Amino acid sequence: MRGLRERAWARWRLWRRLTLSALRCYGRKVLAAAISVPFFALGMITHPIGVRLGWRWLMWPGQRVYDRLAAAANRAREDRDTGIRDEYATTLEAAAEDDEPISATVRRAPRSHHAYAGTSTGGSTTMSTPTGPGFLFNESASEMEAAAKSYEPAGMMHVHDTIKGFPEALESVANTFAILAQKSDEEFPLEPEVGTSLDAIYHALQLAIDEAEDAFQTFRTVHEQDIRRHEEPRNNAEEGWDTTNN
Repeated sequence: MRGLRERAWARWRLWRRLTLSALRCYGRKVLAAAISVPFFALGMITHPIGVRLGWRWLMWPGQRVYDRLAAAANRAREDRDTGIRDEYATTLEAAAEDDEPISATVRRAPRSHHAYAGTSTGGSTTMSTPTGPGFLFNESASEMEAAAKSYEPAGMMHVHDTIKGFPEALESVANTFAILAQKSDEEFPLEPEVGTSLDAIYHALQLAIDEAEDAFQTFRTVHEQDIRRHEEPRNNAEEGWDTTNN
């Protein structure tokens, strides 16, 4: 990706510099035309004399002045464009050299770089089980999945409270990615694209939070009568209408 960015920047810089070079050349030609105007006016007098006497240096003085100045502008533009293209080629060569695989220039970290230090006991060293860097999101998510599989609510109001907590739970998950995105940009030695990807996950989870809030509102709407019997029981004896008691 870094190589692609460097080549894209080099192409844009090449186009910009060539465009400015062309505009500079056209500007010099406009100036040359302005300088040649008096000589064109003078040629209206000298040209007939030169034709009659056969002296070519008296013919078309304005045209000759303009051609000379325009040719100088074209030569300057060609020299500039050659230098610009040579610099562009040099940039591409340097980018191609940088495309060498990272493994050829950077040593890999040891496989046990996440393992905790061992403890010495009686002259022997025992290593504890590698438990990672202390934050493994997949383990926390697996525990939540296992809890959902074994979830047996005591009643539907318990399900009500569970769904009610979904937006808050998803907000905590979203904040996790926001924190990691910030650390990727400010603390970790990572490329900016990593933080951008994590930030995209954060924004996607914000949409999931809205959906979770809608799910809770749907639960409240379709079970309004059932919920009211629990939240506002009649004479505190609503269980009398329980079907299991009848």
